[in-house]
Amino acid sequence: MVRAVVGANWGDEGKGKITDMLGETSDIIVRFQGGSNAGHTIVNDYGKFALHILPSGVFYNHTTSVIGNGVAFSIPALFNEVKDIVSKGVPMPKILVSDRAQIVMPYHILFDQYEEERLGGKSFGSTKSGIAPFYSDKYSKIGFQVNELFDEEVLKEKVERVCELKNCILEHLYHKPAINPDELLDTLHEYRDMVAPYVCDTAAFLQQAIKEGKNILLEGQLGTLKDPDFGIYPMVTSSSTLASYGAIGAGIPAYEIKDIITVVKAYSSAVGAGEFVSEIFGDEADELRRRGGDGGEYGATTGRPRRMGWFDAVASRYGCKMQGATQVALTVLDVLGYLDTLPVCIGYEIDGKVTRDFPTTTKLSKAKPVYEYLPGWKTDIRGIKKYEELPENCRKYIEFIEKELEVKITMVSNGPGRHDIIYR
Repeated sequence: MVRAVVGANWGDEGKGKITDMLGETSDIIVRFQGGSNAGHTIVNDYGKFALHILPSGVFYNHTTSVIGNGVAFSIPALFNEVKDIVSKGVPMPKILVSDRAQIVMPYHILFDQYEEERLGGKSFGSTKSGIAPFYSDKYSKIGFQVNELFDEEVLKEKVERVCELKNCILEHLYHKPAINPDELLDTLHEYRDMVAPYVCDTAAFLQQAIKEGKNILLEGQLGTLKDPDFGIYPMVTSSSTLASYGAIGAGIPAYEIKDIITVVKAYSSAVGAGEFVSEIFGDEADELRRRGGDGGEYGATTGRPRRMGWFDAVASRYGCKMQGATQVALTVLDVLGYLDTLPVCIGYEIDGKVTRDFPTTTKLSKAKPVYEYLPGWKTDIRGIKKYEELPENCRKYIEFIEKELEVKITMVSNGPGRHDIIYR
């Protein structure tokens, strides 16, 4: 059985915790897209972790973690992360890396920084992890696949050819130092030696595992609104964040994905630039940010303060629809216990008309939120394990959101810990 855990919004919905939790009943956990540009925060018996490239199920002895072919694979990032978790007492994880995964090159990170510098005030709010330059190269067919590290002749020729092109841009567009092909080749030899024990045909491995009836969990990064096709383009990421892409990024048939658990946050937050209709500012935002998440709403990768907003039913319903959600996990509900009234954005007013449909970015920039107000529950709900024991206004809020989403909310997270969850 293949399940996917994906985000409905701008990312930061709490997918890491849900993946960590579902990891208990999974045999294999696969990262299928993105790179180390976003983080998943996990709180479990070993402590608190921010994972960037490792799948969030690495904390179990019985799971195999797969870096799929769709990932922007930073080899040093993976090994630093493994070293970090092992140093904190986590058993050495079982890891497999796709021989078709492409490598984030040292120059991708430089180009990311140089381009943001060049754009100045018009920058995309990149995490400067090399993701956009990486995917540009992948689709321009000058990327490096992991398997190419093991063919010296191919590697050498390609390094020289790519450096020629990159150095031209470095010199004339960015006025920065050139890349030395010999040094780059040495770095790639180091990468090869690091990754060699883990490389295999992960698509064949996963297809065999499906035949054997194993439980496979696909872990997405970011959320629907950061998808390059269906998100708030151009303020999006460079790889598809949708569950459908999980089939491609892992190398399995599309029809094998049977369950799509879409994670939705009980309020809104976003890191980076882009349209955000229900955004709030000032003291109101500071208060929510301070109480939010576990230790406040700051990016797990960048440490940047997240932009805050009220629950956006228009964006979240669209997010669930585009993911093909079969069920919803609602997170960080416990954070809202301090509020007298809970605003919920149920429509967008664009040029005097109210719509319930999520529009394209050009129209989105004109949208004003239309709110409905629900009464708060004014109490701490952490530690509650049964749905019936939640305060009435809290249940009404969940049921109102469920009606708006048009998908069943099956899990409600009311704390950062692995078992702070209510099943409905």
